[in-house]
Amino acid sequence: MKCIFCGYIDSKVIDSRSTDDDTSIRRRRECLKCGKRFTTYEVIENTPVLVVKNDGTRQTFDVNKLKNGIIKSCEKRPVAISDIEKLVNEIEKKVYNNLEQEISSTQIGEMVMSGLKNLDEVAYIRFASVYRQFRDVTTFADFINEFGNKDKK
Repeated sequence: MKCIFCGYIDSKVIDSRSTDDDTSIRRRRECLKCGKRFTTYEVIENTPVLVVKNDGTRQTFDVNKLKNGIIKSCEKRPVAISDIEKLVNEIEKKVYNNLEQEISSTQIGEMVMSGLKNLDEVAYIRFASVYRQFRDVTTFADFINEFGNKDKK
């Protein structure tokens, strides 16, 4: 690592530790030429993941868009923000650990549905009503009946 004071390209690491949010490593270094100390941060480089929409268009995966959709589904429900954050983090990990540069919006939607089903049934049905694009009341009622019958089995 190049010294920020004298430009010498060799230094030694004195101390390493994770940052508070565990997303990077803070390293204290000492220049082997001038002896001055400086701090560097090492972060994981995320390769952008593209979401393939139903119409074939692609856009960059946006964790904030995911979070906002889940929050909207959980609005006025007794769901803690920490539980929402946990679900968002789980889905984000699955998306990035997929090792693919593209993921379909359908796959993300199914992950959200699965997570919300365990979190809050009303939020699950709210999300499903938008995600599955129910065309009429009958389709919506059929979905709710199917959901209720699965729980009884």
